Amino acid sequence: MYKKVLIRLFNRYASRWIILLLDVLVTIFTFFLAYIIRFNIKLEFDILLFLKQIPVIATLSVISFLLLGTYKGVVRFTGIKDVTDTVISVNVLATLLFIITFIARKFDLGEIFNISGSVIYIHLLLNIFFLTAFKFFIKSLYRLISTDSNKLSKVLIYGAGDSGRITYEAISQDAKSNMKVIGFIDDDNSKTGKTIDRLNVYSPSKITKQFIDKNNIDEVIISIQKISSTRLLELAGSFFSYSLKVKIVPPVKSWIDGDLSIGQIKDVKIEDLLGREQINIANPILIDEYENQVVFVTGGAGSIGSEIARKLCNYKFKKLVLIDTAESALYDLQQEFRRKKIENFHVIVADVRNEVRLNQIFEEHKPKIVFHAAAYKHVPLMENNPHEAVSANIGGTINVTDLSIKHGVNKFVMVSTDKAVNPTNVMGATKRIAELYIICQKNKGTTKFITTRFGNVLGSNGSVIPLFKKQIEEGGPLTVTHEDITRYFMTIPEACSLVLEAAAMGNGGEIFVFDMGEPIKIFDLAVNMINLSGLNYPEDIDIKITGLRPGEKIYEELLADGENTRPTYHDKIMIAKTKKIDLVSVEMRIDDLCRANLKCQNLDVVAKIKDIVPEYVSNNSKFEVLDKP
Repeated sequence: MYKKVLIRLFNRYASRWIILLLDVLVTIFTFFLAYIIRFNIKLEFDILLFLKQIPVIATLSVISFLLLGTYKGVVRFTGIKDVTDTVISVNVLATLLFIITFIARKFDLGEIFNISGSVIYIHLLLNIFFLTAFKFFIKSLYRLISTDSNKLSKVLIYGAGDSGRITYEAISQDAKSNMKVIGFIDDDNSKTGKTIDRLNVYSPSKITKQFIDKNNIDEVIISIQKISSTRLLELAGSFFSYSLKVKIVPPVKSWIDGDLSIGQIKDVKIEDLLGREQINIANPILIDEYENQVVFVTGGAGSIGSEIARKLCNYKFKKLVLIDTAESALYDLQQEFRRKKIENFHVIVADVRNEVRLNQIFEEHKPKIVFHAAAYKHVPLMENNPHEAVSANIGGTINVTDLSIKHGVNKFVMVSTDKAVNPTNVMGATKRIAELYIICQKNKGTTKFITTRFGNVLGSNGSVIPLFKKQIEEGGPLTVTHEDITRYFMTIPEACSLVLEAAAMGNGGEIFVFDMGEPIKIFDLAVNMINLSGLNYPEDIDIKITGLRPGEKIYEELLADGENTRPTYHDKIMIAKTKKIDLVSVEMRIDDLCRANLKCQNLDVVAKIKDIVPEYVSNNSKFEVLDKP
């Protein structure tokens, strides 16, 4: 309680004018000490003359402090710049004293203005020391009374380079920081064993369980500007294993006015541990692409469709139409857009499998750009319901595609998946057939057909991240189908940025794929999520291996057999160079599949799917009987 009172008093009364007064008093005190030192620590000088010179010293010190503005700095945030200003102001004061003394001696103005040169020099040095020490004392006092010692966190900074030193200064200069830096860690052997501001620089090999327990380390701040996500994942995992919190310093470009503040040092998030660099797309061409356009988004209430819609709101579209069968999710998105005061948008409850209804919507709104994100995506469900997968993923795509050609849509952008590559399940195979149908429509009208193909997105409906979060809340265990299963990941905003960019750069017929870096093991992701929740694996929450689900792959791919890529103007986006196909034959077989889907049994439907997609080989599925031995 008393600390809060002291802090309020400090904030209220520690004004710039009080600081100026205190600086002047310190200057007068050091002037007295200068006399004492000059006369060998004895009072063998004219005390009366000294007292008469005090007003001169006070006046000149006020002038020098006002010129440099040293009194304006917030003492509890004193830093190197404040020390530099203090040194300059003290030198200005000494210069003024020399000038006054010179004039006094030349024009015989009296002893009051005639100050010994040795006293001035001694006063200069004492002033620098005492004024600087005084401000740092006030800063330390404020930090002492404002920081709860019981909550003081001991930290190590990973990175002893420029970024690490700046991080240390940000922590040290923040009076309200509850962190105490006890050392640095660095991979560079030339730095280890040395000290920075009397703090040791340790090699990573020195950071053991014994070291952490001995020094009561609570957290590690990773302050390396050019660190790969793979390396970050490795470091975070090693520190998590010691039950340490892990924080990260943001890139320099995101520092406020070029300066790092302690508030910008954030806990490591799942997005930081993707095992790849996040992809940011900023292209002015997108403004011309979407302004004054009527845009459709099918599956508009889903994770991808809704985020595409949000990103489109950055552009001045003529009309945005969101189509979905998910009534509740569509309503929530409608309310969100209304709260944001977004205009010219429409939400329509409709099924892409209903061609008649869809045609009415096209006739009414006359779209020029269509983003097709409506699809069934859950692998195990579609493995047990191939009729529905064919109906929605293929039949729905055919309807939207054909109507886009009929109504003169300029661009049609399909959201596909890496599961369409060498598929091992019904869902992936139906998405591949949807890709093939779109390829077959090239040059049939004026519509440019573009496909985007990417991996898993973090936080999408039914994805592994929300599942793990729910399982953690319930106390575990987390369920992983196979210890070696890996997936490519991106955030939902990144995925949707790709879709928008692809629509802008596409000329028709392309399949765009992302350079998604290295895939990440789901098991490692589960361990990291447990650690990020402040818990330990396996002591607090265990991980249960449940076995591969029907149709599930251990490893995902972005390119099919026989495919390779060519670059685009964006180094993270490539175009898949696909194998040539017999367009007429493929389209006829797709039509036959859709007709058979209404009357055939599951096995017959999947057999026709495999005929269209010969690389489709079932895995851990009842449909393996259809594969050639």
